[in-house]
This record gives sequence, structure tokens and C-alpha cells, in this order.
Amino acid sequence: MTGSRPPARKRAAKPRKAASESLYFEDVERLRGMAGAGDRFLMIMEEDLGVSLSAPGRGQVVITAEDSSARDEAKRVLKRLYASLEHGLTCDEAAVRAALRMHDDAESPGLVDDGVIRVPRGSSLIARTEGQRAYVRSLKNEKAFDLIFGVGPAGTGKTLLAVAYGASMLVQRKVEKLIITRPAVEAGEKLGFLPGDLNEKVDPYLLPVWDALADTLGRSQLEKMREDGRIEVAPIAFMRGRTLNRAFVIVDEAQNTSRAQMQMVLTRLGEGSRMAVTGDPSQCDLSPRDPSGLPHALDILANTKGVAITRFSRVDVVRHNLVARIVEAYEEDARRKTGPAQQQ
Repeated sequence: MTGSRPPARKRAAKPRKAASESLYFEDVERLRGMAGAGDRFLMIMEEDLGVSLSAPGRGQVVITAEDSSARDEAKRVLKRLYASLEHGLTCDEAAVRAALRMHDDAESPGLVDDGVIRVPRGSSLIARTEGQRAYVRSLKNEKAFDLIFGVGPAGTGKTLLAVAYGASMLVQRKVEKLIITRPAVEAGEKLGFLPGDLNEKVDPYLLPVWDALADTLGRSQLEKMREDGRIEVAPIAFMRGRTLNRAFVIVDEAQNTSRAQMQMVLTRLGEGSRMAVTGDPSQCDLSPRDPSGLPHALDILANTKGVAITRFSRVDVVRHNLVARIVEAYEEDARRKTGPAQQQ
């Protein structure tokens, strides 16, 4: 009687050996900035991409990973970040996480340029999400769009990018004026009882815009342009009857304009002027009896030639990681209160 042969043991698969590739950069100082103190920024990339990164010197970064696609993605991120620093931008954690979010071809780092706003004698800004890049493209496309809407939650950069672009146009003298208007809802647009001149009355409502301008232009250049009348503030209540020629106009917090105010301010555009309208339709401070003009304008102008609309979402929040989670929590709460019947 012959015994049965024991089943053959399967050979264990050999573990995949991690492979390494080297990437070389010409500017060693820029590479050091990209790596961060103690290679802190490289560590952020490692955690996100599942690779090992080291910078042994001489402009070299060694990428180690089992998966070739992970190595390719690391190369794409490193090239994008390096290219963005070429524009005089500083590298920080937000810039690193922005490079991780963007989706350029690894062989085409020059695509970074279409998301950059350069302000001569000031600061340059770069789009840090796909939504921001689409918005910057619309702002820079002077031939196609004269009216650009940027709408979405707080922290998505919609106002900062519009201000930076308007400032760049002003410094380059492509426009004669930068005009910023914002509804003063809390004062009911009745600003006469407040002390001071028009600028002093409106400034409390425009602090976020002035902060953005100061960051972009620097305090001294900003003050000079204000004194020269090249930068002007005007509450929406004071815009009626004007024709705005050769200006870049920013309508901020547009969700707090009524339909009549929105129609009025949009029709102020004159020869050689362009306009950016920013706001968050979910944060309207108007009374329920006075519907916001922003959603209405977005609806009726959606297919109008010369109008661009960028809708930001929580994935475009770049202010702070917690802000995106706060926006998500409020959106989820709104969905629960709305109910499935109304969501359909």
C-alpha cells in the first residue's frame, strides 16, 4: 500500500525590492528651501506619497519606493514645488501640501506658471488647488472674460487672489484704478452717522481686503496708491450712477447684495474695465425678505459670453486644515436638516 504524497508547498513570493531613483536640481539653495529645516517638508511628502526621500547633497534627491508609480508621483511633486519657488515664492507646509494636491504632468512643470500672479515690487501668489488655478486662469484671460465670479466657502482664497490680480494690473498700469466695493450690511448701507470721511466710514467693513492688499503690495506702496487715488474704496450704496472706466473692480462679500444692488453694480462696468465678484452664498446676512442677488446673478449669467464662474468647495480651502473640516461639518449639518426629500 503506497502512502499519499503530501501536497507540494507553495513557494513564498519574494518580497519586492524597493528601487531608488535620483532627481537632480540645478539650484542647490532652492532645493534646501524645498526640503525644509531638518528635511521637514520631505517628511510631509514621504507620509503622503508612501516613499522615502533623502537629499544627500549636490542638488540631488533620492526617491525610494517599491511602486514605480509612487516614485513618478514623487518626481511630479518635487518638480512642481521646485518650479513654484522659481517665481520668488517661499516654501512652507501649505505650499508643500498644495503641490501634493495639484495634478500636473511630471514632465511639464512649466504648467505652474498659469496659476501664478506676479505683482511687480510686491509679492507673487500661486494657485494651491485645482479650483484656484481655474480661477486664476479666468482672471488672467483678459480677452475672454471681463466678469469673473469666484464663489465658495471661507478660506478658499477667492478674495485674496482677486485682490492680488487687481494689484498686479494696477502696478503694471494696465488699469488706472483698483476699485473695491463691499456691502456694509450691518449699517444698512446708511453710513452717514459714522464719523470721518468716506474711506474711514467704510474701512471697518473692508479690513480683510486692505490686509490682502498690504500683503500683496506692501504697506508703503499701498499707502502711496491710496493717496494718489489709484486705489479707491466705495460702498455699494455709493456706486449708483457711476461709470467705471479703465478700472479693475472687486465686489467682495457679494452674497450680501440685494438683487437690485447686484444688477446696479454689475452694470457700472465701463470702457477698459473688468470685474471680479466674490462671495459665499451660504453665508448671507440679509433678512429672509430680501433675497441675495448673488445666486440670482450666477443663475441668469451662467451661459453669458464674457462671464466666467469658478465654484470653490471645501477641497479648495487653504487657510488652515481645520477650516476645511469646519466647512464639511456645517455642510453635513445642512444636509441633515434639509432631508432627503428636499435634496432630490
